[in-house]
Amino acid sequence: MSYGMAMIEDDLLTRGVLTRRVLAWCVDLFLLAILVGAFWVAGMSFGIVTLGLGMPVLGLLPLIPFAYHCLFLASWLSATPGQALFGLRVRRDDDMGPPSLVQAVVSTLIFYLTIGTSGLLLLVALFTVRKRTLHDMLSGLVVVRERALTAPAGFWNMPGSATRP
Repeated sequence: MSYGMAMIEDDLLTRGVLTRRVLAWCVDLFLLAILVGAFWVAGMSFGIVTLGLGMPVLGLLPLIPFAYHCLFLASWLSATPGQALFGLRVRRDDDMGPPSLVQAVVSTLIFYLTIGTSGLLLLVALFTVRKRTLHDMLSGLVVVRERALTAPAGFWNMPGSATRP
């Protein structure tokens, strides 16, 4: 493949990804707030029913966002619900396959470390070719548009169509 074709392919894969990632993160943040709130209510209820002996269960609250991102990235969906809502998928950068659990854990861990240190390192995505953030690069992942991963079906009068006369 020529260099020009690679640039066109990268543009198709990543056009509008940054805006969609920010919006997807807002949706995921809302869903995480609901999950954490529900877990907190259940944990407090359990703690009250057990006369305080069940309160250590609330120590699991910080693990919910980490598990949310890891498990969704490593699932058949290869995206969090917010990313899926905006037509994004997380793929391996080398062959566009779905990420492994190890890649999802590394990506999520570095993402939360980046957020914990002011989040300014996320601006790296403004300067990379495939709009990749630091946690994408270190885990070997890339976020792409789902539509760019599938071949167009074609129309009835187009070559390659399933309904040729």
